[in-house]
Parts: sequence; structure tokens; C-alpha cells
Amino acid sequence: MDVTIIGTGNMARGIATRLLDGGHEITFLGTEAGKAEGLASEFGGSVGAGVVGDDISGDVVVLAVPYDAAATVLRGYGEALSGKTVVDISNPVDWHTFDDLVTPLDSSAAEELQKAAPEGVNLVKAWNTTFAGTLVAGEVAGQPLDVYVAGDAAGAKESVIGLVESGGSRAIDAGPLRRARELERLGFLGMTLQQPTGLNFQSAWKLVS
Repeated sequence: MDVTIIGTGNMARGIATRLLDGGHEITFLGTEAGKAEGLASEFGGSVGAGVVGDDISGDVVVLAVPYDAAATVLRGYGEALSGKTVVDISNPVDWHTFDDLVTPLDSSAAEELQKAAPEGVNLVKAWNTTFAGTLVAGEVAGQPLDVYVAGDAAGAKESVIGLVESGGSRAIDAGPLRRARELERLGFLGMTLQQPTGLNFQSAWKLVS
């Protein structure tokens, strides 16, 4: 599958690592061409690079950017994203206080982005509970990563589940897009536990039975 990753940070690197292991084609788009090209060069010549605003050829777009930047990206592309699956990986943390989320209690980053998206965009939540370093490694303590996926459009969610599983992670269907509310709080909880427990962002949420 042809996947466009918007963003050039650690999460973009981690998600790309898993997708490339799954045999997919990746293009990075960054705010600066040099950043995207630099990240692409880490993976070899088969990975494309460009700047935000370039045409998107892939059917799946991963927004590997902070929540407050994601809506700007959606508005900038507008109708060009219609018919595509857009993956939101963000946790809408209040970075000034680091004590809560900035979204309404009866909503989520994913739901707010779906509202901001042009008609025809299928928003899916995924990868927000996984840390970048664990995505690069592909596992924690010898266990594959669990990636929780939520979305309202069945076909779009199935596409993302397929991407997750192809890269060696275990995809868990978390239900409709409104389940992003719980996933984002789970992601935030994971962040807040790192310093007091000394986990250094090398932990993962695992569903076992």
C-alpha cells in the first residue's frame, strides 16, 4: 500500500519502520524539504520525501503531527483528501500544564479532526498509545505491540488494521471513532507514568486474557 506520512519526528520514524517491514511504500512530507529528505535517507532510496502541500498519491495518510497542527493540515489539503483514509495518532495533551487533555469531555482529538475534515475523509485513530522507540523495535519485552484502532468507516478501519498487522504488531479493533476518547486518555496515562516509574518510554499497553 502507498502511505503518506505527514511529519518528520520520532513517531513518523517509528510508524514508517513498521510499515516498511510490512512491505509498504512510504512518502514523508515535512514542513521543510530537508527534514523529510533526511528522514527518508535513513531508510534508503525507496522512500519518498517532500513538503506539506505536495500532492498526495497514497490512499492512506498518517498525521504524525501534534493535535494542534493536524487540523491545519486537513484544512490546507481540503478536498484533495476526499476519499482517503486519514489516521490521527495524536494525544491532545495540555502541554502547558501536562495535567489534562484540551478536548471537550464528550469528544476526542479524532472526533474534532473528523469535524474539521472535508467531506469524504475517513478518520481513523491508531498508534496513539505506542511510543516511538517501541515502534522502531517492534516489540517490548519480546512481545509484539498492541495497536488499538478506532473508526466509523469499516473499510478505512480495515485498511489501517491491515497496515498494523503487516508490520508485525497486533491490531485490536477498539470500535467506533468515539472510542478515541478512551484511547487518548490511555495514551496520556502512559505518558504520565514514564517518569515516576523510570520506564523511559520503553513500555507498552498489552491486552491479555
